[in-house]
Amino acid sequence: MILLIIRMKVIPEKRMELSQAIASLVVSIRTESGCARYYFCQSIEDENELCLLGEWNTREDLKSHLESERFRILRGALNLLEKPYDMTFYAVFSPGEDEGDLTGAHRRR
Repeated sequence: MILLIIRMKVIPEKRMELSQAIASLVVSIRTESGCARYYFCQSIEDENELCLLGEWNTREDLKSHLESERFRILRGALNLLEKPYDMTFYAVFSPGEDEGDLTGAHRRR
């Protein structure tokens, strides 16, 4: 499984607008092939700190998502951020799985 985490700091006056845009996209992203879970979260300490958490079955599924029209629209909505978002990927395995191919990637906008 591949875990995708996108951390964001939204402009306070744009929080509602961005939240509504992301919430509507999350519903359709969850239907993409290989998407196990996709969550939109808000920090309890700072309501302007938002996070997207996605679980993808394979790297190919995540790659397809990152190249999709939905992700392009999501990135456009992220123009409402106070500073650039942080996007991190993790390869996740369960006990007993082959650990030989554990390569994590980290990318920042």
